[in-house]
Amino acid sequence: MKRRLYFLLPDAGHTWNVVNELEADGIDRRHMHVVAAPGVDLEGLPAATRGQREDLGARLENLLWDGNLVLFFLALLVLVALAVMQVSGYWLLLPLAVMLATFLSGVEFTSHIPNVHLSEFSDALHHREILLMVDVPVSQVAEIEERVHRHHPEAVAGGVGWHSDALPI
Repeated sequence: MKRRLYFLLPDAGHTWNVVNELEADGIDRRHMHVVAAPGVDLEGLPAATRGQREDLGARLENLLWDGNLVLFFLALLVLVALAVMQVSGYWLLLPLAVMLATFLSGVEFTSHIPNVHLSEFSDALHHREILLMVDVPVSQVAEIEERVHRHHPEAVAGGVGWHSDALPI
């Protein structure tokens, strides 16, 4: 799994400079994605896909989270029903195990996977700023952030999210 770095830039010229520098540093253009409000000229910049512009990652995350909660409460209902019916023994352990597994997966997801959504940048995009998303290995996050800040102080870091090459988001 990779990390997606988010940088807000004031205009296309600054965005070009950052993209060219990152390319010179060995980051492939296919790992850079630019989002802007309609009407902003992004000619020649690596445009984001439809899925990236619509933030399918956030929708997938919400779907998985909601599914996790539904599964937890269904297991809770089964546990209560089994307890009311006075079923004893190992049958009570099954819904408890499901509840524990969903709880632990939820804790793992919320505490270890960084998360940024495009909705956090809507005001900046409405003010015609440009959002540059860069997908990098976890080991390069600090290095890339530091390099962009050192060479481009006008770039505002917007956070770090997750990205997987297996999902086109």
